[in-house]
Parts: sequence; C-alpha cells; structure tokens
Amino acid sequence: MKKLTSFLMASVLLVLTACGGGNQTQPAASESNSSSATAPAAKSGEFNLRIAHLVPENHSSHLALEKFKETVETKTEGRVKVTLYPNGSLFGSDREAIEAVQLGNVEMTLPALAPISGFNKKFMVFDLPFLFKSEEAARNALDGELGTTLLKDLEGNGFKGLVFAENGFRHMSNNVKPIQTPEDLKGIKFRTLESPVHTATFNAFGANASPFAFGELYTALQQKVYDAMECPISLYYTNKFYEVQKYLTLSGHVYMSTILLSNLDFYNSLPADVQKVIEEASVEFRDYQRQLCEEQNDKFLADLKASGMEVNELTSEQKDAFVAASKPVYDEFAAEIGQDLIDLALKSNE
Repeated sequence: MKKLTSFLMASVLLVLTACGGGNQTQPAASESNSSSATAPAAKSGEFNLRIAHLVPENHSSHLALEKFKETVETKTEGRVKVTLYPNGSLFGSDREAIEAVQLGNVEMTLPALAPISGFNKKFMVFDLPFLFKSEEAARNALDGELGTTLLKDLEGNGFKGLVFAENGFRHMSNNVKPIQTPEDLKGIKFRTLESPVHTATFNAFGANASPFAFGELYTALQQKVYDAMECPISLYYTNKFYEVQKYLTLSGHVYMSTILLSNLDFYNSLPADVQKVIEEASVEFRDYQRQLCEEQNDKFLADLKASGMEVNELTSEQKDAFVAASKPVYDEFAAEIGQDLIDLALKSNE
C-alpha cells in the first residue's frame, strides 16, 4: 500500500512539473501592443532596432536605410541589430507607423512629414503650398534653425527626431485631362496626404479633395475611387502609379521631406556610445538619400514619359495662378501653425 501511495504521489508531481507547476497562467495578448513584427529577445547589452516604412525596396529611402543598417551594425560591433520592413509590410499608412513608434511597438519609422502634423501641429508649416522656391531653400530650413527647433519639440510627443531626408517636390496627376489652371481641377476626386493643410489646398484649387492611406492608393485609383493624386516623381515610378494615372503636371506645389523618427524612451535607453553611432549614421543616411533622390528623380521622370504618361510643366504665369488660389490656406492655418514658424521657413528663400 505504501509503495502504491508513493507511486501515485510521484506521478502527480511529474504531471504538475510538466504543466509548469499548475499555478502559472499565460500572459493575455494585448491588442494595443500587438505587431506583426515581433522583436526577438535581445541578449544583455544588445538592442533590436526595427524600422517600418512605406516605400518599396528600389526607392532611395530604402536603399539609404540599408546603408544605415550596415553602418550601425558594424560600428556597434553587432550590439544593435537593425531590421527593415519596407513597402508597408507592417503598416498601411504613415500615421499608423508613427503611432506604433509612439507606443513603442516598433522602434523607428521614416514617414513623410505631413502625417506628423497629426501629432504636432507645428509641422503643418511644411504642408503649406509653394512655401519653398527651391530644394536648396528647403534644405536650409530643415537643417537649420527651423528644423532643429521642431525636432526638439517632438520630444514632447514621445519621439526622437533624428534627421530630415527627402522626397522632393510633389506634383499632380489625374485620369481626366491635363491640369494647367486651378479651374481644371474643379470637381475632380483628388486624394491628398493625411494633412488638413493639403486637403484644404486642393479644395481651394476647386478639387473634391480628401485624405486616403498611401498603402491602398493604387487600388483606389484603379477602382476609380479617386481620379487624381499628387506625390514626388520617385513614388510615381517606384509604386507604378503610371499604370493608373494618365496625366502628370509638374506643379511643384509642395516640397515634402521625410523624417527618421525614433521612440524617445527607446532612444534614451541606449548607451551614449550607441546613441552617437546612430546620430552619425543618421546624418550619413540623410546626405546619401538626398543624393540618390536627385539621381532617381532625373531617371524616373524620363521613365514615366517612356511609360506613356503625358507630362506637362506649368509656365510661370500658370504657376502664379495656383499660388494666388492657395493664399487663403495661409490665412486659415497661420494662427494654428504660428506666424513665427511660417516667417522662419519663408526666410530660407532669401
């Protein structure tokens, strides 16, 4: 009888051990912390850095991020592992990716600046139409006092803004007719960035404008949910929008930068020497990406023409008509943005 009792007790202990003691419960899944990119557990003294963005692998931004990855991993001797998630593979819009960084679900993203204004309204200054007269003026503003001020201000939103990269000037396209005057846009269903300033601008031109997620835009154009859109030359080509848009107008209505954005708590958790490597690699990324962007814009514009897009450039008189039509947008948003920031941006044109 004693032998039987001992045997039964041992069996029970084996079952409890196999089940983890019987008292431990599995942690509940959290929807707010869910992500399709699960970071592998880092060893002590090592860090995982995931960067999610929307553009495809052949775009200048991704190519420059590959160099950023190589630099960071090499100079930290493997202490930082960088994983890139291009082509909207994690998030279908910049806004979703920015939210994920803010919540700490991923460590970094590289969004266009326009959706940043949904988190910090001062960034709406970059959405104002015809703000910069040249790429040089835009870069002077971004790399100078204006950009430095706004990067610092992002810390109040839980972000560490590292550098401004480049998407270049944005241009209009549609499937209805060549656009040469604001009147040509009347009634056209126009997709804009997720920015109230962008939407107000194209409504001021006479279009029926509304924001829509970039990751689903090709399908929306294909299904004629929208007639028209606007974006930089590089994105027209790398996302094959020439397949679903016929007419391209080189309007240059907005210079749109991108921003290399990190979760602030994550960045502050890094050792000082790792922070220094990331900061230096970010500057190298910015300079290399801008160089690639210029090269791609020249090549891709020729490729768009070869693909069958009808391309027209606005004359100075035609452009002046769009500038005049956009003046009410400045009046509408000046108080919200801050006239001091607008003046600082305009000063870069001098």
